[in-house]
Amino acid sequence: PQSPVPFPASLTPRPRGSRYLRGAMDYDPVKDRMGRFFWKTPARTKAFYRALDAVFLRSWYVRRQLREIVASAPADRPFRVLDAGTGFGQYAYWLVDTFPHVEVVAVDVKEDYLLRARAFLDATPHGDRVTLGVRDLTHPMSDEDAFDLCLSVDVMEHIEDDRAVFRNFARVLKPGGWVLINTPSDLGGSGVTDEGDESWIGEHVRDGYNADDLREKLETAGLADVRTEYAYGAWGSAAWRLLVKWPIAALNTTWATAPLLAPYYAVAGPLGLALNRADLEAENEAGTGLVATARKLR
Repeated sequence: PQSPVPFPASLTPRPRGSRYLRGAMDYDPVKDRMGRFFWKTPARTKAFYRALDAVFLRSWYVRRQLREIVASAPADRPFRVLDAGTGFGQYAYWLVDTFPHVEVVAVDVKEDYLLRARAFLDATPHGDRVTLGVRDLTHPMSDEDAFDLCLSVDVMEHIEDDRAVFRNFARVLKPGGWVLINTPSDLGGSGVTDEGDESWIGEHVRDGYNADDLREKLETAGLADVRTEYAYGAWGSAAWRLLVKWPIAALNTTWATAPLLAPYYAVAGPLGLALNRADLEAENEAGTGLVATARKLR
């Protein structure tokens, strides 16, 4: 297994300025503190991954798409995935744990996250199928890195120069390769629903993507067959408030609320998961989340 390889990591979160409310919430401090607790043992890490997959509706949509994409490829050769902005590494782990022929190159700008993910993966039977590295996605990637899929989950809303990232994806994809992107939409994905509203999430550099704008950027980068799907419709938005927004907002205010999370989820969890399921099965005409796929045809 390869250790994280240093790479120019000039991509940093955009400073919070006048476009953000003073009360805008930052996910990163909460994520970092939770991560430090759950990385203590492999068992805790697996439990953390399962909780993330259950609570965050985006994971339901992403895993459904991943199953369809990987199933459409031959199983008698390696299927190579670039996990672009792997974060805690839960999608990289899910892929290699679910599909025996998948190999993942997981990159991020946070080396501490990668080091923890490396330690966890090396404690599983799948560590030799995941390579981790520090990388700024806006920097050119080598043409020698050929992938069957570029995966980006809740990353692009943090990157100003998204066109550079999409060009890089197109460059490193094999002919017929896929891009799968999950991101907030411009229909309230960052808590912005009316002109003059401020983003609720302080790390975002844009309030969300318009489906047509995202299509144009992907096609301009050299990708085709772009398809978009709205997530977090009425059911999913209610689930997000119940399972994510309110608990994280409480932790962002004071960690004294942490002991209350277990009883809270014991009551709110079943309803929230049912709402997630309802959203996944619905055909949302609009939603605060956007899932896009595209292909490199040649």
